[in-house]
Amino acid sequence: MEKNTEKIREFIIREVERHPADIALHVANSFYISRQKAHKFVSREVQKGTLIKVGGTRWTRYFLSGGKHIEFALQIKKDLAEDRVWSQYIRPLVLRCPDNIQKICAYGFTEILNNVIDHSEGTRVFVELSIKDAELSITILDNGVGIFQKIQNALNLESVREAILHLSKGKFTTDPSKHTGEGIFFTSRMFNSFSIFSNNVYYTFKNKDWFLSSEKAEDFGRGTFIKMVLDVNTKRTSRDIFEQYSDQEIGFGKTYVAVSLSADPNDPHISRSQAKRLLIGLDKFKYVILDFKGIESIGQAFVDEVFRVYKNEHPSIDIQYINANQEVDSMIRRGLANRP
Repeated sequence: MEKNTEKIREFIIREVERHPADIALHVANSFYISRQKAHKFVSREVQKGTLIKVGGTRWTRYFLSGGKHIEFALQIKKDLAEDRVWSQYIRPLVLRCPDNIQKICAYGFTEILNNVIDHSEGTRVFVELSIKDAELSITILDNGVGIFQKIQNALNLESVREAILHLSKGKFTTDPSKHTGEGIFFTSRMFNSFSIFSNNVYYTFKNKDWFLSSEKAEDFGRGTFIKMVLDVNTKRTSRDIFEQYSDQEIGFGKTYVAVSLSADPNDPHISRSQAKRLLIGLDKFKYVILDFKGIESIGQAFVDEVFRVYKNEHPSIDIQYINANQEVDSMIRRGLANRP
């Protein structure tokens, strides 16, 4: 009997990833035992910590603790705690990874799930983690109002594109009493790629660059889809990322701003109004790097507002710029030369 018990245990561990929804039935059919008895064997492995149980009744699924895949759905309610979800469902699968990977995943997962709980206004959240080859990916999907739409409404912005601009700066939140607005900024830089799909807009931060596209997904509906991908062999640490954008005096004080997000691609950056929208919230930082990648030309009024008017109003802020083509660089240099 003891020998047969061990065979059943080994069978469960070997087969559960292929049979997450019907492992008990699979055991019963394979060993010619009752489903009730098979369920006891499965429950024993859950108690030992070998398996992770998610869901309930006919939606119950089992996943291998220390395995390569898990997925589950949760009801969004006040007592849902992101740290408990991490400890119960996600952490057991990343314990095999190096310490730096575990810390990056812990930070990113808990920050994003907490945002869902506090901001999404949704009722359900779906989570999936998978490890394939040397790539770890975490997906979090909610059925809420949509992150870009929420920011657009909060700031009374004209476009979703502007909402993404403010989100990408860091230190932006629709609820400053509960959040610093730093979570998405740092998470997007810890992972190799960080993507958000919401309100028919797809935004990705990868290799220190921004990618934006409009996509229709008729079966998606409302809500926010976030995917974080990490190379499990990276030597990057969460501390490395924090130190890149922080100093000892003020903490998180440095940001990169994609100027291209401040206006439609077909709308040149020429006006003071455009510049003012770009500069919203940057007074929270000590160092600002404006990234002009993708910007073909800019106007004198835009330059004057950013590099003279705003700088005179905020003399303590160090404003630099990168990735400017020859025309843009020439216009900025001309504006800087005229600055008193």
